[in-house]
Amino acid sequence: MSGIKGKVIAITGASSGIGEAAALLLAERGAKVVLGARGAGRLEALASRIADAGGEAAYAVTDVRRRDDVLGLVNLACERYGKLDVLINNAGVMPISPLDELRVQDWEDMIDINVKGVLYGIAAALPVFRKQGFGHFVNTASTAAFRIVPNMAVYAGTKFAVRAISEGLRQEAGDKLRVTIISPGMTRTNFAESMTNPEIKAKLEESRDEIAMPADAIARAVAYAIEQPEDVDVSEVIIRPTAQG
Repeated sequence: MSGIKGKVIAITGASSGIGEAAALLLAERGAKVVLGARGAGRLEALASRIADAGGEAAYAVTDVRRRDDVLGLVNLACERYGKLDVLINNAGVMPISPLDELRVQDWEDMIDINVKGVLYGIAAALPVFRKQGFGHFVNTASTAAFRIVPNMAVYAGTKFAVRAISEGLRQEAGDKLRVTIISPGMTRTNFAESMTNPEIKAKLEESRDEIAMPADAIARAVAYAIEQPEDVDVSEVIIRPTAQG
């Protein structure tokens, strides 16, 4: 029997890309998914798609920059289904650019969404997990958390932070809670939507079209971590397209 069937799994950044792929796969394998993202229309469409396929989904408009929104997503899971097994802190943006351009608002967006959004997820779910005596955080980092390249200084810094926070959480979690870091390489998503530098955006879109792996590949890694027995903690998964250097 799948270790996913019957689990209640909340996902931020759920309306597209990796979050959407994870929601579809986990629902297909019997999870009750609770979807959070900023776009109400996309959330409703995804929840309907899951329901039409025989799955179960709830959703709430969630901006991870707002602590109350993230708390509301966790509360929705608990109120609707009586528990929360997994929180996937997946929401993220990457408006990368040279530091010389001083795109300070982009820096702040990356810090607020990529770092504080994960912290707000931990703040919302950790008390629930402690009270239940079980729970699993799956936090999306990036291969940028391992290799810094020009134009990605701030983005890489936020993903280094996700890895550091997640590893610290894992060490503090004890023997009842699990923590997994998922670090994707180039993935075929709409990540370029957040980019404000048109030249870099065009180059990354070209690279994405040439070598990127599908979001389903990351969803399968997430499912693998979740479906393990409760006494097995898959602490970190790095997954890249074969063609990525």
